[in-house]
Amino acid sequence: MAGLPDGGPAILLNDPDQMTEAAIDPETLPYRPCVGVMLINAGGLIFAGRRIDSTAAAWQMPQGGIDDGEKPRAAAVRELWEETGITADLVKFIGKTKGWVTYDLPPELLGRVWGGKYRGQRQKWFLFRFTGTDAAVKIATDHPEFSEWQWIMADDMLTAIVPFKRAVYDQVVQEFRAHLA
Repeated sequence: MAGLPDGGPAILLNDPDQMTEAAIDPETLPYRPCVGVMLINAGGLIFAGRRIDSTAAAWQMPQGGIDDGEKPRAAAVRELWEETGITADLVKFIGKTKGWVTYDLPPELLGRVWGGKYRGQRQKWFLFRFTGTDAAVKIATDHPEFSEWQWIMADDMLTAIVPFKRAVYDQVVQEFRAHLA
């Protein structure tokens, strides 16, 4: 295979084995449309799940992509159920973020997650109050996201999230602060 005119090696941009951080310009990639759920209990503590796919103590709130044609609030309820087993009848809608919040993937993850199609996520966050009992939480779902879960204070949530998502979590906590312990 011939190299580039400047003498550099040719890189096939749709060959994942050849994708590197240098080959991907994040500015050319869109954000993945996503929702996040801040679920709080009666005491204002936040649901946090420890990610099953990480060896680090990475805890987060439920979140995930919006399906084609799906409304964000419906996606939030679906993601909550898929990740926690909590059904819509056990939550009360309290609010949502004023706008969309975004985060960029760190360079070491760019091109390695979501098929290399996105630079990060554009999220709409929803606040729900959990009205059920802890027994209703079933993280052993068909496609588990979490290995364990707990109710935590907002400040603990901010220190438990991976660093590249911390600014998003800080913004969400600030918007929902009046409802938190």
